[in-house]
Amino acid sequence: MRILLLILLPVSLFSQSIPTKFEQTQAKETPTYSEIISWWKMMDARFPTIKMQTMGPTDAGFPLHLVVVSNDGDFDMASLRRKNKRIILINNGIHPGEPDGIDASMLLVRDIAVHKITLPDNVVLAIIPVYNIGGCLNRSPWYRADQNGPDSFGSRGNSQNLDLNRDFIKCDSREARSFAAIFHLCDPDVFVDNHVSNGADYQHVMTLLTSEYNKLGGVMGEYLHNTFEPGLYRLMKDKGYDLVPYVDFAGNTPDAGLTAYFDGPRYSSGYASLWHTFAFVPETHMLKPYEQRVKATYALMRSFIEFTSTNSAAISQLRSNARINDLKASGFPVSWKLDTTRQEQVQFKGYEAGYKNSDVSGLPRLYYDRNKPYVKQLPYYNFYTPKTTIQKPMAYIIPQGWYKVIELLKLNQVGMMAFRQDTSIEVEVYHIEDYKTLPRPYEMHHLNTEVKVSTTKQVVKFRKGDYYIPTFRTDARFIVTVLEPQSDDSYFAWNYFDGILGRKEGYSAYAFEDIAATYLNEHPELKKQLEARKASDSTFANSASAQLDFIYKNSPYFEPEYLRYPVYREVL
Repeated sequence: MRILLLILLPVSLFSQSIPTKFEQTQAKETPTYSEIISWWKMMDARFPTIKMQTMGPTDAGFPLHLVVVSNDGDFDMASLRRKNKRIILINNGIHPGEPDGIDASMLLVRDIAVHKITLPDNVVLAIIPVYNIGGCLNRSPWYRADQNGPDSFGSRGNSQNLDLNRDFIKCDSREARSFAAIFHLCDPDVFVDNHVSNGADYQHVMTLLTSEYNKLGGVMGEYLHNTFEPGLYRLMKDKGYDLVPYVDFAGNTPDAGLTAYFDGPRYSSGYASLWHTFAFVPETHMLKPYEQRVKATYALMRSFIEFTSTNSAAISQLRSNARINDLKASGFPVSWKLDTTRQEQVQFKGYEAGYKNSDVSGLPRLYYDRNKPYVKQLPYYNFYTPKTTIQKPMAYIIPQGWYKVIELLKLNQVGMMAFRQDTSIEVEVYHIEDYKTLPRPYEMHHLNTEVKVSTTKQVVKFRKGDYYIPTFRTDARFIVTVLEPQSDDSYFAWNYFDGILGRKEGYSAYAFEDIAATYLNEHPELKKQLEARKASDSTFANSASAQLDFIYKNSPYFEPEYLRYPVYREVL
């Protein structure tokens, strides 16, 4: 009888019988963490096409959850891939002060469940209801002072006060480590990370950060730029929304044009791109009413579903081709620069900007006049070129002592093998010649940048238990990105190898004087170098300590591990 009643109940009434907090409060409130999880548990119990799974831990002490929506009731990701389903992974609440995706996902899945809208049979949704649980629990009406609703919401920082959208490579949080497991379990064709923007005032409700297509590269990059992104724009236009790229001005105001945001792999979309996934970060406009923002997010997620379903075969083939191309690639770019000589045009709906005296300081301040809307074609600088390209080695070798890095590679299911016995191999060895370190901490790290290296070939003895990581695999792009020290988001950049940057051995000058003199007499070529240096550098010539250190650094007494990068490259 209950099943019959549900079938006979009109869709509008059925959807009203499963309200969300957003609807119950007339779009004024977003649910608390406990309300979010309770609501999804109810949906799991009520509908055979919805399953909520408990996944890995978070810094908040609660587990992440993954909601899977599958028309045939199959929730096994390996099985779904065998059935040639396209998987869309949606992440919500990475910044819980931006809860639009949390509410929009609830509305979307409810409407699918009650058949108000249709989920195509060739698409499966995988949804993280709320990612930053610690931030969601830390609720206040005062965060994000310039955001227009809801009444109360979570904070940006997680339980370690980390910005989780900077943590996908360094993995300081349990959330990031659990996300890696979810991501590789799903192997999503499309990844969507819902956000709300800060910044200028303009007419658009929704902006879209698309993973940088030059960085994605190859057939996938071309398709993303020429087909996928324009397709989403058309679908959103049909739903009454004029999309525009994520608003990041080249200058202080729109007239200077827009610049494509470079989403390195520290960010969710940049991380996803390393794994041959089409990745997007929707950004609703903070000054729009909450109801408008949630509805726009709902519309965009529907557009992702529609495009992915219609273009299922192309998306699958492109990902397969990209994997093969990376398998065969001789090298990869690891750092990038914006080419300001190239631009496209985008239609931007803004408001006239001007300056008036501040009521606070009395000095000129920027403002946008909503009584003066405009539509303009603006330059859009969205072409990045490689700054540093690295030739891919046959393999990398990492001594087992660097276990934190090895753990991160294993989290990302990188293929590797441990030596079963001590083994000597000729390898390329990097020495760090120069680098810059940020003076202030950034997300618990002092980033190493502008890294310069020199290369030598040496026969190195590796011990049983050290790790050999072949690169002729489909995960080669990820491996090169994180292990090459010149990469913008390498493990070296994030300080995982800082132990090599400080000297551990030294000498007592008075005692080493005699040793140095003997060594110079036995090595006349070094003595010749010393005299040449003294002749060309008066400061050096007048410094006994500098000369003694010169001899030390050019002798076998000097520790070989200092500035020697402990990831070795096996090359042909």
